[in-house]
Amino acid sequence: MIQSVSSIPAFDNKQQYSTIAAEVSEAVLQVLSSGRYIGGPLVEGLEQQLAAYTNVSECVACNSGTDALYLALRAYNIGAGDEVITTPFTFVATCETISAVGAKPVFVDIDASTYNLDLQQVAAAITPNTKAIIPVHLFGQPVDMTALMELASAKNLIVIEDCAQSTGAMWDNQKVGSIGHIGCFSFYPTKNLGGCGDGGAITINDAEIAQKIRILKDHGQKTKYHYEEIGVNSRLDSIQAAILLIKLRYLDTWNTLRQKIAARYHELLSHVPGIIIPQELPGGTGVWNQYTISVLDGKRDLLCDRLKDMGINTAIYYPYALHLQPVYQSLGYHPGQLPVAEQACNQVLSLPMFPELSEEQQDRVVYSIKEVMGS
Repeated sequence: MIQSVSSIPAFDNKQQYSTIAAEVSEAVLQVLSSGRYIGGPLVEGLEQQLAAYTNVSECVACNSGTDALYLALRAYNIGAGDEVITTPFTFVATCETISAVGAKPVFVDIDASTYNLDLQQVAAAITPNTKAIIPVHLFGQPVDMTALMELASAKNLIVIEDCAQSTGAMWDNQKVGSIGHIGCFSFYPTKNLGGCGDGGAITINDAEIAQKIRILKDHGQKTKYHYEEIGVNSRLDSIQAAILLIKLRYLDTWNTLRQKIAARYHELLSHVPGIIIPQELPGGTGVWNQYTISVLDGKRDLLCDRLKDMGINTAIYYPYALHLQPVYQSLGYHPGQLPVAEQACNQVLSLPMFPELSEEQQDRVVYSIKEVMGS
């Protein structure tokens, strides 16, 4: 029996920080001594390197992943009377930004094996009012962007990739954020490329739209004190840019470690009764922001609680589907309407996943799951 000697976190950014602490400290002190705390060369450098990393011509840094989605919608003039199709199984930012610009979120169900949008149902949900689709590359697993872009092209729809959990993931050897019309990234600390605070970015191959976003994110001004439209304040701090520039150098290494951990979870959990391990689509390369299993027979909460008692922390992303949330009651969705997403909310459990997770820790997680599930 593997003895529990210390707790295992669901995510541990302290270990990651310890490996780059000297670099981060030096970079942050340089920012503080420079007196330039917002924008400037570090932010511009981050934009250039992120553009190169995702293989796009333009990148615009902003205050958060939420702002990235909002600015993308604004840049394409999506607003009142427009519909935007997206998933109900995601963080609320994906759809609250649709509402924030005055458009209507249209939820479609998810695929049971990937937790991502069911593209057949996306096609069925398109109406004359549909203006855009927001696919979410959930848990670091890319959506089938070949099929989605074919559908969007046929219907003349904008595709806004929500890449918050998937920096570095690829579909058909293309980085997410470079396949749709525009990509939106989050640098929240738990992300694969996470800062030490909020941050976000937009990737795009359209210089005109990129320039519009730069104006919108800086109070609507193209030149100082000349306001062309109603904008917002969504600038990235230089300290965050300095930290992200360091972390970007390590991102592929960390993602490879996540992939190895996921592969080992696959092997160790493949025959455990009562759980379903996550699936990967052929053509996709995931980066495993989360390793999320489905727990059958109503035992998810039991497993979550028992693991916690054993010192193993897990997370539930997401316990409630967005189409049934109080804020969206006016849209008229009812329980049972999107059954796969609703079932996922009752079954998903995200296991400890971070690049520094050791094999010993992973063995403890797996042994404990087997013990609870009677394997």
